[in-house]
Parts: sequence; C-alpha cells; structure tokens
Amino acid sequence: SSSTGFTSYGILLLSEALTEISAAVSLFTFFCNDFTLLQFQGIDLVAGGKSKKTKRTAPKSDDIYLKLLVKLYRFLVRRTGSKFNAVILKRLFMSKTNKPPLSLSRLIQFMKGKEDKIAVVVGAVTDDIRVYEVPALKVTALRFTETARARIEKAGGECLTFDQLALRAPLGQNTVLLRGPKNAREAVKHFGPAPGVPHSHTKPYVRAKGRKFERARGRRNSKGFRV
Repeated sequence: SSSTGFTSYGILLLSEALTEISAAVSLFTFFCNDFTLLQFQGIDLVAGGKSKKTKRTAPKSDDIYLKLLVKLYRFLVRRTGSKFNAVILKRLFMSKTNKPPLSLSRLIQFMKGKEDKIAVVVGAVTDDIRVYEVPALKVTALRFTETARARIEKAGGECLTFDQLALRAPLGQNTVLLRGPKNAREAVKHFGPAPGVPHSHTKPYVRAKGRKFERARGRRNSKGFRV
C-alpha cells in the first residue's frame, strides 16, 4: 500500500511538472509570435522624421568632361561659398530636359544693355537665322553649335568654357545667368486639361488633321457641344 501511495504521489508530481512545462512552452510561443508581429508592424515616426531627399547629388551622365566640371565647381562651392557657383553646380547635375538650349536671338534679347557682362548658360547655345545683327558678346556655355560659335566670334565676341569662366569669375562677378525655355518641348504641348474640353488649349494626340479626324463631338453644335 505504501508503494502504491508513493507511485500515485510521483505521478501527481510528474503531471504537475508537465503542466508547468506546457504552460512555459505556450508562454514562450506567445512571446515569439508577438515579437514576429512586432517585426512586421510599422514604426511610429515623429512628423517629418523619415523623409527621403530626392534631389540629384551627381550627374547621371557618364561624360568625363562634365564630371571634371562638377569636380571643379564642387571645389569652388566648398572654398568660396558663392551662391552663383552653387547654382552652376546644381544645374550641372540636371537632366537633359532641364538643360534646354538657348537660341542666339533670345541670348541677344536678354543681354541688351549688359554687353560688358558674361552670359552664362548651363546648356547649349544654338543659332537663329532670323537674327541678322549679332553684337559682341562674351558667352559661357556647355556647348555651342558650329554656326552659333562662328557668328559670335565673327562679331568680336567670345565663346568660353566653364573652366575658363572659373578663372575669370570665380565668384560669378559681372555675369548674367540665363536659361533656355524649359516648356518649349513638343511633349509639353500635350499636357493639361483634356483636348476638346471647353477652354482647353491642349494639343491632341491625333494621327492627322484631315476632314475625318476630331471634327465631330465638341467641334460643332449638332454634336453635343462646340468649343
């Protein structure tokens, strides 16, 4: 009888130990699951805490000459603190779309009364055959078309590169910073309210301008409305 009592007592102890172990295992599993959930939950940030800066910090182009200019103007920005140099550096990073060409006619127009200063264009300078008289201008640009360069130099002007400008005007003194028309692209004409909507001047993507193309609804009173 004593051995039976001891056996039942041992079984009781063993069952209690197993219960405690199972409780510990379930608790551990709960904490593990909770930790896994925490891993995949979002983090509460302070307002404006994790905003990504999307501006360019270097040019995308692999042009080694452009990279050399970037190196030069990084140095000038660091050592001079000139805002002019900072603007030039920023524009050197820009995409081709954001460095539109400037025509000779616009250049002459912008430089009227400022002929003693240096015009600075971070982009190309192109010729304009509608202009007959070209004054003597000093122009700095990334690129000149052959005819534009020839006409400027023939008039007694100068076509400078940006490294030459850095030697002449390291702080941007006596310069006029210019840009070409950014929204003069063909693509921009198609942006805006839908073509055909009242007061819209957006250019439609249409195959042709003939009799059978976009001449019905919105173009005559008998077909809905007329713009």
